[in-house]
Amino acid sequence: MGILITGGAGFIGSHLAEELVKREDEVYIIDNLSTGNLQNIWHLLDARNFHFIEGDIRDKEVVIEVMKKCREVYHLAAVVGVKRVVEDPLETLSVNVVGTEVILSCALKIGCKVVIASTSEVYGKDARNVDGKFKEVDDLTFGTKLRWGYAASKAVDEYLARAYWEQRGLPVIIIRYFNTVGPRQTGAYGMVIPRFVEQALKGLPITIFGDGRQTRTFCHVKDTIEATIELMKRDEAIGEIFNVGGKEVITINELAKKIKKKTNSPSKIVYIPYEKVYSKEFEDIRHRSPDISKVQSIIGFEPKRGIDEIIEEVIDYKMKKGK
Repeated sequence: MGILITGGAGFIGSHLAEELVKREDEVYIIDNLSTGNLQNIWHLLDARNFHFIEGDIRDKEVVIEVMKKCREVYHLAAVVGVKRVVEDPLETLSVNVVGTEVILSCALKIGCKVVIASTSEVYGKDARNVDGKFKEVDDLTFGTKLRWGYAASKAVDEYLARAYWEQRGLPVIIIRYFNTVGPRQTGAYGMVIPRFVEQALKGLPITIFGDGRQTRTFCHVKDTIEATIELMKRDEAIGEIFNVGGKEVITINELAKKIKKKTNSPSKIVYIPYEKVYSKEFEDIRHRSPDISKVQSIIGFEPKRGIDEIIEEVIDYKMKKGK
C-alpha cells in the first residue's frame, strides 16, 4: 500500500515526496499546481514508485480513487502565503476547510492514518507566555480582519481532525509548522528568506515590511520532514498536536543584514509600510517562536541545521537556478 501526499508538488510536499521515494515507499501526489510546481518534482517523475495526479482536493472522486491505494496520508495541500491569503480569502477558506473535510472523510472510509499540516499562524496574535514561546496548550487568538481567515481556516482543520479522531476513531496527527525554509521555496507569496535572497542576488533593494523588529524562528525543510515522518510512525502521537520548528530567534532586521552580507550584495535595506504591500486588512504577528518540548519528548526532535546553514543553502539554490 502507498502513501498519499496532498499538495505534493509544493515546497514542503516535494521534499517529503523525495524522502519517501528514497525510502522506497509507493508515493502518490495530488496537486492542482495552483502554487505547486512541476519543477519541484521533475526529478521524481521517472521513479517507478512515484505517481503524480493533477487534481483538486475538493474533488472527492479523484481523492477517493487515489486513496484506495494508500495506507497513510500527509495532508499538506492548502492556500499558502500572506499575499494570496489577503488577496483571495474566499479561495483560502474553501480550499483549506472544504478540502480538509474531503480528505478526512475519504480517509475514514478507506481506513488511512492522516497527518494534518497546520501552521504557527493558528496561534494568532502575540505569545503571552513568560518565555515568549507558543505552546500547544495556548489559546488561539484571532483578530477580526480577513487577514486572519487563513489562521482561522487552519484552526478549523485542526478541530475537524480532532473531531474525526474523538468521534469516529480516525487516527490523525496535527503538526503546526513554524517558518519552514529551504531550497525550492519561492518568495512569490511573501516568504521572507527566499524573497530577501532573490532581491540581494539581483542587487535590488531588500524590502522589509514594517519596522523589521519582528522576531521569527526558521526551520530547515529537511528537519521539518524528518520530524513529520517520525511522528507518522508513532501511535502515541495520534490525536495530538505538535509544534515543529527551529530554536534560533532572529529579528527581520538581523535576517536582512545576514543575507546582504552572505551574498556580498550592494542592495540597500529599505522599509515599506504594510498597507502599501497588502491592504488595510493586514495585521502582523510581532513574535513567533515555538516551544518544541512536546515533540522532543515523543521523537527526540532536535533541529540539526541553523539559520546560517539555511540561508547559505537558499543562496546556493537560487544561484544555481539563476536567481
